[in-house]
Amino acid sequence: MHHPLEKQQVVALITGANKGIGRAVADQLAALGMTVLIGARDTDRGAAAAAEVRAAGGDAHAVTLDVTVPATAREAARWIEERFGHLDVLVNNAGITGSGQVRPEDARDQLPSTVDVDMVRAVFETNVLGVITVTNAMLPLLRRSPAPRIVNVSSTAGSLTVNSLPDGPLAALPASAAYSPSKTALNALTVQYANELRKDGILVNAADPGFVDTDINAHSGFLTTDQGAASVVRLATLPPDGPTGGFFNESGPVPW
Repeated sequence: MHHPLEKQQVVALITGANKGIGRAVADQLAALGMTVLIGARDTDRGAAAAAEVRAAGGDAHAVTLDVTVPATAREAARWIEERFGHLDVLVNNAGITGSGQVRPEDARDQLPSTVDVDMVRAVFETNVLGVITVTNAMLPLLRRSPAPRIVNVSSTAGSLTVNSLPDGPLAALPASAAYSPSKTALNALTVQYANELRKDGILVNAADPGFVDTDINAHSGFLTTDQGAASVVRLATLPPDGPTGGFFNESGPVPW
């Protein structure tokens, strides 16, 4: 039991945290003094990442979690409850493009007129349904936190406003029937969770990390993972009067 005067440990779970933006978020939250739980499908990769965070002075533990397998989310929640009794921050970061590791401009297999529906289904399974699975498994633990925060890692690709500009920043990319709509759906889901949980003081927001150099885009991005993590970390550490139900990058709100 915690002594009543002892400051309660702040615990954060990040899905897909063994590499990329998720890993950078784990590093930064650990540097702020949080206990970080590195969710990873691959147990060995998760353990290696947690060991690296600990070697850098952080408090980290690996949690085996595949967002498409509900039993792993339930088991993760059971372990967190047993070990810590609560959860303060959930970062739903795990995501797939569906195109394999390709440069975005080569992602023609997502063209709406010719897309493989099974690929769309797989992308939604991870990027949308996986978020529901993990969030609902963790909500009882988040409700025990004095300042619960949920951050869904989205993308400018999910912005209908930006996508619909004929000369906009995404206009040079092929149309996408899988990844982009999955992030639009994630944004919609973020708003609905925010609406339901507002009365409970749980702040739920979507983060746009920007175009980050990661495996998901075959390292064609121009921001570092640390730069990409910044908007996520800010939303994970919002004060009580912070926003909920919003979509933000480092510069501020992103248009829906």
